[in-house]
Amino acid sequence: MTSRRDFLQKAGLSTLAVSLPFTDALSAMSLEREDKVLRVAIMGLGSYGTRVAEAMKDCKRAKLVGVISGTPSKIETWQQKYGIPAKNCYNYENYHQIKDNPDIDAVYVITPNSLHKPHSIGVAKAGKHVICEKPMALNAEEGREMIAACKAAGVHLMVGYRMHFEAKTLEVVKKQRAGEFGKTLFFQGLSGFMIGDPTQWRLNRELAGGGSMMDIGVYSINGARYMLGEEPVWVTAQEVKTDPVKFKQGVDETITFQMGFPSGAVASCLSTYSMNNLDKFFLNGTKGFAEMQPSTGYGPIQARTNQGPIEAQHITHQTTQMEEMAAIILDGKKPLIPVDGEEGLKDLVIVDAIYEAVRTGARISLI
Repeated sequence: MTSRRDFLQKAGLSTLAVSLPFTDALSAMSLEREDKVLRVAIMGLGSYGTRVAEAMKDCKRAKLVGVISGTPSKIETWQQKYGIPAKNCYNYENYHQIKDNPDIDAVYVITPNSLHKPHSIGVAKAGKHVICEKPMALNAEEGREMIAACKAAGVHLMVGYRMHFEAKTLEVVKKQRAGEFGKTLFFQGLSGFMIGDPTQWRLNRELAGGGSMMDIGVYSINGARYMLGEEPVWVTAQEVKTDPVKFKQGVDETITFQMGFPSGAVASCLSTYSMNNLDKFFLNGTKGFAEMQPSTGYGPIQARTNQGPIEAQHITHQTTQMEEMAAIILDGKKPLIPVDGEEGLKDLVIVDAIYEAVRTGARISLI
């Protein structure tokens, strides 16, 4: 029997092997439809794909209309549950045929990390907008290839940074940018949990590209950047591994890392797969502070500043994310915190530098 891993690897290779004619996607898609609803297919029907699908039930501007999966039984279940027509159902070997389907505008790629690049490029060549789950790719080089492919195809490339649309997060960012905390000096990001099943793809270097850093650590990298409002110029990092059986070579268990910023601000962060109760951001400035705990979980997010708690209605993150992404594609809306491919690339550059710092013990310059 073909394993999930073997199938996914085959799927990724088959994607790279397909050569499709150039499609001017923006003109091919009827984005001037009266309903102005973004019609989305989900690629990868695992637990997070299911979470996105459930959240989209409450969307007004985005609608789930298609699926792409290597498991026929999942496709059948989703067809019945979400009313998806058979003509909008594809597998990993024939999904390129979506280029001939005018009823799909965008594909949300939620496959293992190593397949983000081939699958996203395949979707772009088929003339559809790409929403890719984070991390956007395994490294910065792959990220650049994805950006180039989407630009060549004339389609949007966005990364599933749901926190960029979360109400309390945005309120903290607005306060920081308005100078309410004074000169911001320090950021702390703690991102971690105890991972379970040792056979899952997230602990397979070939599929995940690493360990906790590729999954949960990205939140602290990204959070430091939008909470401080600037880009780091150097990183240092250290790795700790207590279970080399579960966390094999190339799969990081725990990494602590530090970043320095042009203003003189510093960030101290931790990414781990071996400790629970780590979901906290703390921002400190000369006039005040902001603290978020939980800061990136599915919610509700809790946030307070030196002036008191921040109040905002909790809305399922993926619902808001898909509504806002629909507005970006359909209306040209500019989000306060970007979610485009260039934003994803900035995080990948830092991830690469962190792994290099772990390997060498050196401070790595980002400029």
